[in-house]
Order: sequence, then structure tokens, then C-alpha cells
Amino acid sequence: MTGRQQLGVVAIVLVAIAGIGFAITRALGTELHPLGTGTRAPDFHAMTLDTPPKVKSLADYKGQVVLINVWATWCQPCRVEMPSIERLYRAYGPKGLRVVAVSIDDPGTTSAIQAFVHDMGMTFDVLHDSAGAIEHAYQVTGYPETVIVGKDGIIRKKVAAATDWDSEGNRRLIERLLAE
Repeated sequence: MTGRQQLGVVAIVLVAIAGIGFAITRALGTELHPLGTGTRAPDFHAMTLDTPPKVKSLADYKGQVVLINVWATWCQPCRVEMPSIERLYRAYGPKGLRVVAVSIDDPGTTSAIQAFVHDMGMTFDVLHDSAGAIEHAYQVTGYPETVIVGKDGIIRKKVAAATDWDSEGNRRLIERLLAE
């Protein structure tokens, strides 16, 4: 085998290795790069419930403390958790806390989402992501799932279960983040 042929074989092997590495990285992306506390919050785009709907993104909340709650109308733990999020928002919204509740209900369910919002007395921002882009970007494993993002865009807390967001510990966290 000549030097040129050897170089060709090496080039083919390197391309194959790179291709396999790329495929593995794509297939295992969330396992290789889990999203959690201390990581930058990914941007998202979802629709408001307005008529006509408007697109909102994480960039709309830049520089603010944001609680992002991923939920669904059919989710019973979401129904249990939502009043504590509303109480937290009423206490800290005037001080700068932004709450973004993202419904992952199917397309065409806007009226059911609006009924849920009304029944729960939700006064914070509610978005609809029927495509599941936020679920994917935030690596949601169940419902409800909540992420708290600091003013710097870094995830400070991630909880994959219904939680009392109006608890003393969560209030202290919000106070600390608002003071940063």
C-alpha cells in the first residue's frame, strides 16, 4: 500500500469516527448534557392565550427572576400545585418575580386552558406550547415540572413534582434571587 493509499484509509476512518461520534451525541444529547441547577436556561418560544396569540420567549423576561412551570389541564398534581404558585406570585410579583405557566396541552385546546386558568384564578403569564418544544429544551420528565431562573439566566432550582411553592424555603430562595 502506498503512502497516498494509507492516507486515504486514515481519512476514511477519521470521517467514520466523527460521524459515529456525532450520531451518538445527537442520540444521547440530554443524557450527555443534562439540564439542571447551575446551567444556562434555554430560550423558548410559546404562544399567549390572547386573540390573536402572541409569541413570548425567555428573552422577554431577561434580567428578571422567572419561575417556569410546565403543566397540563389534565394533570391532577398540577391542579393541586397551582394555588401555591399563585400565592407566591401575589407576594413577590410586585417585587419582580415573573411566573410563566406553560401548558403542554394538545393543539386546539385553548378554551380548556382558559377555563383552567379561570378556575385556578391564575393572574400570571400563561403560555401554550402544543408542539412540546419547551418540554424538550427543559428536559421535562413529568408534570408538573418547575424551573426557577435567576436574573443572570442561570437555573437555580428544578423540581419534577408538585410542590408547595409558597413554603418558607421557597420564599427565602425567591427573596435571595430578587436581591441579587
